Amino acid sequence: MTNEEVAAALHEIGDMLDILGEDRFRVVSYHRAARAIEGLTTDVADLASEGRLGDIPGVGSAIADKITEFVTTGRIAYHEELKARIPAGVLELLQVRGIGPKKVQVLWQQLGITDLATLEQAAKHRRLRRIKGFGEKTEANLLKAIGTYRQGQSRALLWDAARVVDALRAHLEAHAPVARLEAAGSFRRMRETVGDVDILVTTPDVRSVMRAFTSFRDVKQVYSEGEIKSSVLVDYAGYDGARHLLQVDLEILDADSWGAGLQYFTGSKDHNVHLRSMAVDQGLKLNEYGVFRGEHTLAGASEEDVYRALGLPWIPPELREDRGEIEAAQRGELPDLVKPSDIRGDFHVHTNATDGTEPLEAMVGAARALGYEYVGISDHSPSAVVAFGLTSEQALAQRDRIRELNRDLKGFTVLVGTECDILEGGAMDYPDEVLKEFDYALASIHSKFTVPRKEMTARVVAAVENPYVNVLAHPMARLIGSRDPIEIDFDAVFAACARTGTAVEVNAGPTRMDLTGPQARAAKAAGCVLTVDTDAHGGPELGAMRFGVGSARRGWLTAADLVNAWPLERVKPFFR
Repeated sequence: MTNEEVAAALHEIGDMLDILGEDRFRVVSYHRAARAIEGLTTDVADLASEGRLGDIPGVGSAIADKITEFVTTGRIAYHEELKARIPAGVLELLQVRGIGPKKVQVLWQQLGITDLATLEQAAKHRRLRRIKGFGEKTEANLLKAIGTYRQGQSRALLWDAARVVDALRAHLEAHAPVARLEAAGSFRRMRETVGDVDILVTTPDVRSVMRAFTSFRDVKQVYSEGEIKSSVLVDYAGYDGARHLLQVDLEILDADSWGAGLQYFTGSKDHNVHLRSMAVDQGLKLNEYGVFRGEHTLAGASEEDVYRALGLPWIPPELREDRGEIEAAQRGELPDLVKPSDIRGDFHVHTNATDGTEPLEAMVGAARALGYEYVGISDHSPSAVVAFGLTSEQALAQRDRIRELNRDLKGFTVLVGTECDILEGGAMDYPDEVLKEFDYALASIHSKFTVPRKEMTARVVAAVENPYVNVLAHPMARLIGSRDPIEIDFDAVFAACARTGTAVEVNAGPTRMDLTGPQARAAKAAGCVLTVDTDAHGGPELGAMRFGVGSARRGWLTAADLVNAWPLERVKPFFR
């Protein structure tokens, strides 16, 4: 029983209690306990067997009993009792943007809506507007949100796909003689979401690899099983706590064609078509087996050889989208892309002082364990009520606590930050006399997401013009699969950030991945500096930096472009 599965069960209990109109304190208690478990670095089952569940913040005796029941029996009787009181499809409604438990309760009890299909039909036939609080605009927004949700359901978050890939890699390497293994496709290109995963392998024992692949514990269905290629459907617990399915294809390659196959299965369709066209112009043939002149093989064993045979240097996987990377390679102008090892710190980190799951000291320790030189703690401002935002007094008290902590640290610095809400009109949630007390301030949109484009642009520009705002955080304000990006003129926003010296964030949060690679490239072209942050709410989420770096690489960014790849002695004056 994994931590994710336990957390998902507790979240679902909280949701069901809310839908049933139970006491709000109990609802919050289950969600808080679930978030704490999501952030654990230890196995909750081990804590249960040792009688240490009470060590988890927010886990009292009642919830501890239910966790123990779950990890020992695989079920929670109370969960099943609640589920029996609610139609099966009702909980799925919560995944649609704009619908919370209270609205689900109204839709179910007043209109008999019990699943996504009946909700969609009710919106299309204008039945929702009969209910107080629902109108024509609500119906239109819900239909759009249902489409967004279904689109999100068809693709896996990069975070989730990586967990599947990492687990499969460990399984295959433990049960078969794997010489080389690489996940290709959009996963290797670090797309924010992944439709399916291609895993490529070289091995001296094909049968053992195929047998290990199809017998992986989370395989829900074997689509096909061949001599050199098999396809399966993997069941996994997503970042959202729900169960999802991901198609994974495994293909065995010969060592002599490893590079050609890796290139073929990694590049986007447009990138590969461009390369094949180049090959034809040179009298060559390029395919997944190699580069050929007539019957003679010119290259195939390595990707470097394949590109070299076409007269090009090796092109990093994240750039292979046919967005000018081939032309840049021909000119010898490919950038020296940022690497994970270039990252020196993270400025967007939360603690349990607001909606994080771990205390300050634990988050600092987790950042130090990654080899960082510094970390910035940036808990929420007071308008983020659902995130338990800090009052001015509480924020300044945390500042003092961090400064006290710094006195005991050697070779590591904790920066005092805030994630401050951008209010209507562009005012900041803290007054300037409070903002100036922080080492830096992130400015974020957390409300009024549907403001018209012109008004939203003016709102964000006003915020970045505040002299105490240092970073524009998750600029799109989207949540993949559940909330659309805000309507905003990024040309105007990037110009304002460049003019004011405000860094633009590439947020690596699993459901955010905001900015995207192309947007990050546009921000750089506008003269902006950027930063890659994780928006971590628990220690494990600091590991999302690898995906943020992937987005930065997709944006053609170098270490020089990123504030959190700079040494502290350069970071501090930049923020000042």
